[in-house]
Amino acid sequence: MNKTITAANAPAAVGPYCHAKLVGNTLYTSGQLGLVPETGELPQGVEAQAVQALDNLKAVLNAAGMNCGDVVKTTVFLADINDFAAINTIYAKYFPGEAPARSCVQVAALPKGALFEIEAVAAK
Repeated sequence: MNKTITAANAPAAVGPYCHAKLVGNTLYTSGQLGLVPETGELPQGVEAQAVQALDNLKAVLNAAGMNCGDVVKTTVFLADINDFAAINTIYAKYFPGEAPARSCVQVAALPKGALFEIEAVAAK
């Protein structure tokens, strides 16, 4: 089974890709920026963008019948690795208890000038 997942409560893709693919019981999400779904705009600051991106990720998970507790791996992309500590505080609120495996890297640039992006793999 290979099913395309589209979340009504997440911003539209900014390119030729979908929100996520469900393959069997495993969900692979596309990267989620901190775009506000209603406006397509980025909030100011990395913390606000991280909260919105994580809310967008939750919307994608929910559209697939999953939640943050089903996430087994994330990849976080930061425009500035110096934001690592601030992001950890926000991230921990979305993944309390036993957190998923994670990679976190600084990148040269993110789409739309974003400061934070996250992608995830989840399994039921």
